[in-house]
Amino acid sequence: MQPTPHQYIDRQTAGVTTERLIADPLIHRLYAGARENPSLLFRAATSRRMSALLGFLNFDFSLDINGSRRLQRIRRMGIDLDECLDAPDSLDSPRKLFERRIRYWTCRPMPQAPDRIVSPADARVLVGSFDHQHALFLKEKFFSFTELLGEEKTQWIDTFDGGDFALFRLTPDKYHYNHTPVAGIIRDIYTIDGRCHSCNPGAVVSMVTPFSKNRRVVTIIDTDVPGGTGIGRVAMIEVVAMMIGDIVQCYSTIRYDDPLDLAAGMFVERGCPKSLYRPGSSVDILIFERQRVIFSKDILANMRRRDVTSRYTLNFQAPLVETDVRVRSEIGRRA
Repeated sequence: MQPTPHQYIDRQTAGVTTERLIADPLIHRLYAGARENPSLLFRAATSRRMSALLGFLNFDFSLDINGSRRLQRIRRMGIDLDECLDAPDSLDSPRKLFERRIRYWTCRPMPQAPDRIVSPADARVLVGSFDHQHALFLKEKFFSFTELLGEEKTQWIDTFDGGDFALFRLTPDKYHYNHTPVAGIIRDIYTIDGRCHSCNPGAVVSMVTPFSKNRRVVTIIDTDVPGGTGIGRVAMIEVVAMMIGDIVQCYSTIRYDDPLDLAAGMFVERGCPKSLYRPGSSVDILIFERQRVIFSKDILANMRRRDVTSRYTLNFQAPLVETDVRVRSEIGRRA
């Protein structure tokens, strides 16, 4: 039985696009029944060791992609070479294509208004709320709120109780640098260990709160400071997925120059490169304090469309349609 197609809205064109999900039949078979009775094969495939091996086989242990083969792969991935910072001839391996840098300062414009929140990645976004009274309330469909932040992190659990969130799904063809969505001072940054579940929509709906079970880096940014975005504290969670080898913190205020590791007490500007996924598919999650943000109207309207075939809609029994957004584009503003 073939998996159900999955569609999303392209923000640039407002058109409906059917996603080409890599290894979709294999992921479908692997995750079938995993909720009730995960097999030994399933446990092995979602382990960090196996994920690293799969990443190596797909991105490192492969033939050089020169000439026509390289161009075919670039076209298949939908990469715009004019955006790339490095010379096209230098992108001669799957890993280099995946970890490519772009001229984001020209090809990913950012809103000038300082109270705007921007997308941390080229990704497909859904938004929701932890507030039971909110129209966007989604009860632990993608992650457990307390588990995601770390159950021992009671300070941050209390801070974001009843708040809102935005979930960004990066696919293997995307630009994989994460950028800072807001400006402010880092109050905490920590890593939570876990597995490497796929972020394929079919895999997500087959598991119970998969994103809070994967390895992840949590960064807490206080924006109520001089020069900050002024929307309270924001949690940015970078979540690994299948074939992701690492999350490298590489914050830079000037293009990609002089990258820095992040630490509590540092001020970060909005829209700057923050980290790099190496390599595979992955997820970013932003969590906001209660009643501090208003999400963009087009993202909210797209989520509720009933003329789009979404696996989230079919499995969660409510319209949930993703919008494809670009890094540094507006996704919300101060309430």
